Amino acid sequence: MVKNKGKSEILNFKIDKESEGKRIDQFLSSAYPEFSRSYYQNLIKEGYVLKDDKPVKKPSTKIKESEEYTLIIPPPEKIDIVPENIPLDIYYEDEDLAVIYKPPGMVVHPSPGHSSGTLVNALLYHFENVSEYGGRERAGIVHRLDKDTAGLMIVAKSEFAHKELQKQFQDRTVDKRYKAIVTGIVKKDHGTIDFPIGRSIHNRQKMGIHSTSSRDALTEYWTEKRSEEHNLTLVDIKLHTGRTHQIRVHFSTIGHPLFNDKVYGFKLSQLKSEEMKEIAKNMDYHALVAYKIGFYHPRTNEYKEFQLEEFPEVIKTIIKNLK
Repeated sequence: MVKNKGKSEILNFKIDKESEGKRIDQFLSSAYPEFSRSYYQNLIKEGYVLKDDKPVKKPSTKIKESEEYTLIIPPPEKIDIVPENIPLDIYYEDEDLAVIYKPPGMVVHPSPGHSSGTLVNALLYHFENVSEYGGRERAGIVHRLDKDTAGLMIVAKSEFAHKELQKQFQDRTVDKRYKAIVTGIVKKDHGTIDFPIGRSIHNRQKMGIHSTSSRDALTEYWTEKRSEEHNLTLVDIKLHTGRTHQIRVHFSTIGHPLFNDKVYGFKLSQLKSEEMKEIAKNMDYHALVAYKIGFYHPRTNEYKEFQLEEFPEVIKTIIKNLK
């Protein structure tokens, strides 16, 4: 019996051919990565996942092509946020701010299903002072990266820095650069993708260009490597806006979903080599890295720029093989 109190979100979905044979909890955590696998396991046990209007009994239930399911996400509960001794790679720090590396797989701030192990939990432990201008659940967070995106982030330690940095992001003066491995062969050496992005009208857990509340979104890119052998392209990206899932949505829209981004259209069949198919099967994140960030220090107005020293190991391996 579903205990439906307050406003719950109801999602209906159909199983595609590539997902057949997966466990239902595995599928949900991949298709809707905003929440953890353990969170979905609890939802299943409590009767929030339905097939033919009947609760799915076990998280280990194997799914089949064309089966239709309903997922009910209950209203969020209040989260107790505590400092946690999680290792942090700190590139720069002063009394106002820090620049840190967020590894793939780490959630930026607590949410239902991710009440611990987040970047915020780590920041509260490692820094004596962290700005809570945006609330304790977003302590120090001026901007965000998706759970499976690795890269550099600016953290606000003082409220003054938080407000000033936030203004720079709003004014689009922060230089954000990414490397992405996308499927298919991108033909242009340099191009822009200019499609407004909002919450998808087809799936409320995804972003898309078909939305009732779209906002302008501009992505500029340069093609660095093309691999016919693997059917992959390495691109360097500059974000001119900062919409949720912007790079993932934009490249999927032009027919080049990110390597291993199953939420936005990646399929193993898009890869030509068995080598890359094996890498994708064993990879827990998509191939996107925020490798460089530049901004003006909020107190001194000095321009600061930082570049990632090492990419995640799997992404390094893929890039090395793009001959």
